[in-house]
Amino acid sequence: MALTEGEGSSEMDLTEIETTAEFLDGSVIFHLVKDAIGFVLYMHQQIPSILQDISLEFESMHAEYKELEMDLAKTEVKASLRRKHVGRMRECKQGIRRMEKFMNSVSCLQTALQLMISEIPNIQEVILVLGTSPIRPQHVYQMYFSHSNAAPSVEADFIKGKTAEGLSKKAIRALISRGAGSSSYPGPTKLFLMVKAPTSFNLPLHFLPKRDFRYSKKIVPFRLRFRCRTQGLEIDASGHGSLSSRSTGFNVGMQLRA
Repeated sequence: MALTEGEGSSEMDLTEIETTAEFLDGSVIFHLVKDAIGFVLYMHQQIPSILQDISLEFESMHAEYKELEMDLAKTEVKASLRRKHVGRMRECKQGIRRMEKFMNSVSCLQTALQLMISEIPNIQEVILVLGTSPIRPQHVYQMYFSHSNAAPSVEADFIKGKTAEGLSKKAIRALISRGAGSSSYPGPTKLFLMVKAPTSFNLPLHFLPKRDFRYSKKIVPFRLRFRCRTQGLEIDASGHGSLSSRSTGFNVGMQLRA
């Protein structure tokens, strides 16, 4: 895999990330977007640790709660141990409640993205908007995906493979090197996920109505383009502006706080 800086004016400045894989399938795109979301939330101080650690902590608390519950069901448990278990179960329950809304929002977002990819495997553009609303963003991250017309139609299994792992690491390093997330804490805010979709797209669940998407020219977005080096693909820079009226947004505008 190779990482090169894109050419063009400052308005269209982007970082190009290449892979030797023959094509970018839906599973790769899913994990690239998912990892980008985790990076954006963590670097802009919306979550206390990386998304993967928060997910593991949430699952661990659920598992521990069930284990303690099973232990309490045993009749031979001593009174002192029972009190200890009850106290720990209370702590786990409080932790689960504290994180549940956030984790449900993350799960909803991932389900929506998987639905979109299943319907449109060759997604070309994704935008992450951090701010109070999509039209008043504080930070914008744009991701472009180059596809070959000859790429096979493969049903995504959404398992993270080596290609997605490598590209995610390259993308995060590129964003950090360009200063992503280095600005001051914006305060609790929302994350919106916008995906460019054809007019024929029709999945009402999880999604906002189709509409034109534009934001202030004062906002300088971070742009990444992923492509397969072996395809030698070139994307017309004129197609890298704001999302057109064919854009669709996921209905995932929420206050993201762990």
